[in-house]
Amino acid sequence: VRYFRTDVTDEAGVAANIAAAKDALGGLNAAINCAGILGAGRVLGKEAPMPLSTFQTTVMVNLVGSFNVAKACAEQMQGNAAADLMQHNAPNADGERGVIVNTASVAAYEGQIGQAAYSASKGGVVGMTLPMARELSRFGIRVMTVAPGIFWTPMVDGMPEAVQQSLSASIPFPSRLGKPEEFADLVAYILGNA
Repeated sequence: VRYFRTDVTDEAGVAANIAAAKDALGGLNAAINCAGILGAGRVLGKEAPMPLSTFQTTVMVNLVGSFNVAKACAEQMQGNAAADLMQHNAPNADGERGVIVNTASVAAYEGQIGQAAYSASKGGVVGMTLPMARELSRFGIRVMTVAPGIFWTPMVDGMPEAVQQSLSASIPFPSRLGKPEEFADLVAYILGNA
């Protein structure tokens, strides 16, 4: 395992770290975009309207960052070739060179009060998926997006316990937050099911 600290909004930094990850792993055939921030706040808050910078930062991380990472990974994946059979980046029997899995949110479809920035950013991720999948298919690169509900993440972990319980209670069935390993299982299934 290697860790590369990355600002997903930094185009050059993302490209350099994706190339470094490919070198460290001996190839690159999967990318899972999970970076995201909440960007919560009402458009017309109690004190003042939402600062534009809050909206912009949320869109930059969640949408632009997802695009930036996907683009850099696709650039590396398009070079995966049959000659790389001894590497981890050889195409499969169908000619698949890679898979990009983006993370949106149920908020992309059913945003709540206080989620205008977050919902817009995740709606953008949903909106770019199909055009990106169509374009990258000629290189044998699949593009998918998962839209999870409320999951137990570091963002949720930092919330007061009463808020966590309220979030859990709002989920019809099962009435609990999603577990990270459940998200990982779904992504692993997507990667393995060509």
